[in-house]
Amino acid sequence: MLESFNSWFLSLGAEYGVNPYIFGAIYIGAIPFFLLSIGWLVRNARQGKSTVLPTMSAGFFFVSAYLYLAIVGNNIPVWVWIFLGVLIVYGAYSSIRDTRKKIAAAKAAEGRE
Repeated sequence: MLESFNSWFLSLGAEYGVNPYIFGAIYIGAIPFFLLSIGWLVRNARQGKSTVLPTMSAGFFFVSAYLYLAIVGNNIPVWVWIFLGVLIVYGAYSSIRDTRKKIAAAKAAEGRE
């Protein structure tokens, strides 16, 4: 059963010209860097510093696996791009909402000190 799943999984990569293991490694590997970027963003916001670079860093790590797909992939169906677009928009919305909450909580904690 595991072998048939692996064959199916690898066939997806062959069909679209990407290595699914590389895609997965980029996707999973970017998570700690994304979280570090969010921490950097919150720290800069608390200190009144610019949040442009940490925001750009977080955005890059958020879409890095899809950048790999866009650069290396071919024959990607339109529905996949729509689905990925929805995921990115939802993820960005969630990240922005959560980051704003963290910044507000940090500022509130700072005001209590």
